[in-house]
This record gives sequence, structure tokens and C-alpha cells, in this order.
Amino acid sequence: MSPNRRGFIQALLCLPGVGPLLERLAPSLQAAGPDGRDVYQELGVRPLINAAGTYTMLGGSLLRPEVMEAMQSASRQFVNIVELHQAVGKRIAERVGCEAALVTAGAASALTLATAACVAGKDQEKIRRLPDTNGMKNEVIIQKTHRYGYDHAVRNVGVKLVEVETRQDLEKAVGERTAMLLFFNDNDPLGKIHVEEFAQLGKKLNVPTLNDAAAEIPPAENLSRFLKMGYDLVTFSGGKGLRGPQSTGLLLGRKDLIEAAALNNNPHTDTVGRTNKVDKEDIVGMWAAVEAFSKEDHAAVWKEWEKRVQTIAGMVAAVPGVKTETFVPPIANHVPHLRLTWDVSKLKPVDVIKQLRDGEPKIEVRPPIAEGLEVSVWMLEPGQAEIVGKRLAAVLAKS
Repeated sequence: MSPNRRGFIQALLCLPGVGPLLERLAPSLQAAGPDGRDVYQELGVRPLINAAGTYTMLGGSLLRPEVMEAMQSASRQFVNIVELHQAVGKRIAERVGCEAALVTAGAASALTLATAACVAGKDQEKIRRLPDTNGMKNEVIIQKTHRYGYDHAVRNVGVKLVEVETRQDLEKAVGERTAMLLFFNDNDPLGKIHVEEFAQLGKKLNVPTLNDAAAEIPPAENLSRFLKMGYDLVTFSGGKGLRGPQSTGLLLGRKDLIEAAALNNNPHTDTVGRTNKVDKEDIVGMWAAVEAFSKEDHAAVWKEWEKRVQTIAGMVAAVPGVKTETFVPPIANHVPHLRLTWDVSKLKPVDVIKQLRDGEPKIEVRPPIAEGLEVSVWMLEPGQAEIVGKRLAAVLAKS
């Protein structure tokens, strides 16, 4: 343990009521494993307390113990990767209640493979030619308000994105070259065609639909909700709410399209997905994450998140001029958050974020808002809400 971190813990012990927390704090403040090794300390990389959320830049989420155990078990033997994909896909599909499932190299990989499945299908000659889509169905229709940074993963296949705004625009745009309809679930409120109607249009026009719901867990029912609406394919991130390996994702849906996606994927050579490798440990880890998530007491977990919000809010509210508000994003990252507002003319939100980031321990919160900042609690470890609250209160009190 570094001297700074040791001094921080000693300072904590002097605070009223904090001593009993030490046992709970220790796992999150000391990253050393059973062998006493702390790889981040060896590398000189500062670990952080994640009060921001499941951002890829911060490593997504922390692996569930069940996932770590499954991955360690998988690491001890060799196995045929195609057979493993099929076996795990079957188990996950049974658990979710869908026709088929494929573990992918993140949700972005699922977008690429889903598109390849709709463009090239199972045709080996077409699979080998991608991203050359000459002579194939090579147009993907998307609402203009749904264009986003991750649609590059769709364009990787060699398709053209056709932008529409209304239902009439979409129906007019569908033609013999239309391969797929793409819906970005987080932008549902921004479009004129909403989530259920979009799926219905796909059925009416006989065009496969893909819903990118990467950050839509929780709630748990979303694992099957969009498929029940009629979407042919749905993708989720594996390393966010499911707390599986960060380098994994899920592609769920129609059996024929999932089989086609698998043929466009690693370990098959000369495919657009050959680079999208998921190792045997991650495949098994994703299965373990889905199993554990499905058995979780989601109501109890939600109460714990609310408790963390209340803990931080109570500590920060003691600072004059600071107002707190609990909110839950309506779609993506649908969990309790805390919003803090104050007179930003006296202290800029970016300066608060910098002080939290530069201090010890390092703390990351969500990007700044005009009136203050927001705190996410669902990636905190036991005892960290108290640390975040104390640091926030100290920084804000300086103004």
C-alpha cells in the first residue's frame, strides 16, 4: 500500500463512526490479491473509485465472483471454440427465453456481426467478400436522430446508412437493397418512430430489425422485452449491468440470423468478424454473468443503490448552498443517481471533478452539467459511498 493511501485510511479512522467501516472499506482500498500482489501499483497506474457508471473508459463494471470462478475454471483446459459458442449460446437463450444467442466481443461487435448476418447471411462467398457488398443487400435504414458514434460498427460491414425521419419516410426508403432496420434504444425519445412501432414496421415490411440496447440493463426484463416486441435481433453489453467480462456482449434473437452471425465471426477465417475474438474464458464468463443476474434479488440491489444515494446526499447537503436531487434516467443506465447543484459562479463543476480526480483516492463522477454535477452509485463498492460523500463535501465547502 502506498504511503498516501495508508495515511488516508489512518485519517479515516479518526472520523466518528468510520472505524467500523474499515473492514468493509479494505477490499476496495487495497487492490492486492490473495498473493499480496497489486498489479496497478506495480504499473504505476492509479486505481479509482467509480462514481461515474459503466463507462468503457473506466473499465465497465467489476466482475461478479461467480464470473471470476467460471473463467478460472475455463482457463484450465482447452476446448473447441465453435462448440463452446454453441453450448453457451444455447444456455443463454434458454435462460433469456429467445431462439438463439451469441457471445460477442462487446456490444459494438454484436452490431457488426448482426449487420453481416443480414447482408451476407450464411453464403460463404458473400461472407468472404465483406466489406465489398457489391450485388448484395447493402443498405441499413436508421432514423436521423439515431445516428451515433457506434453506428461505425454497422458501417464496417460495407453498408450505406439511409436516414429517415417519419414512418412514411421509412416505408418509402425500403427496397430490394434494404438489409436491416437499425434502432438505437437510448435515442427512442428523440425519434418520430418509437421503439414498438419500429419493430412492427420491420415485420410489416419483412425486413430484419436490430435494437442496440447496450446499456439497457437493468431492468432485468429488458433482456427479453425488445424481442417480445418483435425485434429480430437485440444486443447488450456484457460488461455493464450484467457485470460480465468488459470485452463481451450479447447478440440475441432469430436462430437463422444468430447462426449467420456466428459464421461471420471468429474463429472463422476470412470474415469481417475475424478480429472480434472472444476467448474461452470470456465466453464462459458471459454465461455465468447471465445466470447470476437472472437469480439476483433485484429489489434488494435497488434498495442498496438508494441507500448509497442517501448517504452521499446527506453528507453533501450539510454544505450551505448545495442542493441534492435523486433521479433515475428513464432509459439507459436506469438506476438511482444523485444530482448536485450549487452557485457555479463560485465553483465550476469541472474544477470539482478535477479535484476529485487529483485527490486520494482518485474519484470519477459523471460528466459535468450546467448547474453542477451528477454521481452514479451502482458501481461503488461497500463503504465507498461514505468516501465519495466526504470528499465531495470537502471540495464543495471550499467555495
